[in-house]
Amino acid sequence: MLTIKRVATLVSFNQELEQATGCGRDCLGSCCMPGAKLPLYTFRRQQIANGKNNAYSNGDSHKAANGDTALHNYELHELSQGFVENSEAANGFLDSLLLAQWEDRMERGLFRYDVTACETMVLPGEHGFIAQLNEGRHSKKRPTEFRVDQVLQPYDGKKFNFTKVGQEEVLFCFEESEDGTNQYYEKAPVSESPNVIAINVSPIEYGHVLLVPRVLNCTPQRIDPDTFLLALHMAAEADNPYFRLGYNSLGAFATINHLHFQAYYLTAPFPVERAPTTPICHHCKKGGIKILELGNFPVQGLVFEIGDNLEDLANAVANACIYLQNANIPFNVLIADRGGRVFIFPQCFGEKQARGEVDQEILDTQVNPAVWEISGHIVLKRRCDYDTATEESAWRLLAEVSLTQERFNEVKKHCLTAVFEGPNKAMSMSTIASNLHPMEMNAAVLNGQAEHCLLLQA
Repeated sequence: MLTIKRVATLVSFNQELEQATGCGRDCLGSCCMPGAKLPLYTFRRQQIANGKNNAYSNGDSHKAANGDTALHNYELHELSQGFVENSEAANGFLDSLLLAQWEDRMERGLFRYDVTACETMVLPGEHGFIAQLNEGRHSKKRPTEFRVDQVLQPYDGKKFNFTKVGQEEVLFCFEESEDGTNQYYEKAPVSESPNVIAINVSPIEYGHVLLVPRVLNCTPQRIDPDTFLLALHMAAEADNPYFRLGYNSLGAFATINHLHFQAYYLTAPFPVERAPTTPICHHCKKGGIKILELGNFPVQGLVFEIGDNLEDLANAVANACIYLQNANIPFNVLIADRGGRVFIFPQCFGEKQARGEVDQEILDTQVNPAVWEISGHIVLKRRCDYDTATEESAWRLLAEVSLTQERFNEVKKHCLTAVFEGPNKAMSMSTIASNLHPMEMNAAVLNGQAEHCLLLQA
């Protein structure tokens, strides 16, 4: 049951005299957080994602893919008008709350530019790539402050991290309920190290936010099962097919080495959501998760579909990601279908760029192909690139991101090992002779797992 405890309208945290302790900046650091009060949303643990039935899978058509009109994304503001007032509307309350609070921060002038003024269009063609002109993100986005050739790096508190964010940028904390109910408090004492949802001050789209798990733990950018489950719960709790979460590893265009996920609204299917898939295995030993491979898409990727519960999906995806992290393979992750479907994209753009193998024409665009671009939402920084954007140019850019088929088969093999036998086993299997046929290698790796995973021969 959802209950809402109302208090007076929120004012800027900078005006709160009771929070004048600490460094004086009302930040999210250990200097200011003890004794602070922030908005709090508590969620009940989901047994299964709301979006088990995929909205845009396997190439389903969508009217926006015609590409003959500009994409209008800002009608979503209608969802943010007012609060939900009864328990029957609990599903989607997080969605309304997030939008209302995000617009409040926009009215306060906390963003570096007005993302609602950015031009966006669907490119004509089969795939429905989406192009956005966002010149402000190029000129005002925070630069990367760490090496780009290492996926795992120690946390460095001297560099920018989310403990330096002002509390006024926080929309609310996001915690699992202790009594199994959804509740929202406009002011609540913060936990020892809260999960916070904050605005992205350099937004790509409407409602662009950051999920920072256990902000005071100062965890570097790396995935584990618990924090990935938190991201899945956020997607399920929002209960909106237009709301997706993304993750970029270091080396795959994460710009801050402090654990975080991104999320925003886009009122159109991402092209990758509509791409066809081929099953690799199904009926996993726990939860009935399906694992598939993308087809007819410029970037090679794996797709995980939920079976019985979010926990098993989180464990499967996290184990694959942990292998990639340990193997120093940059990757991006997209969470779609209300948490019911997850895409993993191992990538090599930075590696190819360092070797001088990326076309100069593509480098000149200064586009960083991170999770949103790989999924098909291309954020362009120059007017000339936006005016001349085509499906062919989008495909050419993303093809530079993808692993070769041979290398992807090898990575796929180890990811499957990580899912079924653990990331450490996947690392030890990396010494298997590479002259085996890929499907033979998969069979060897998953020996003894036949009752849990059906390999489909090409």
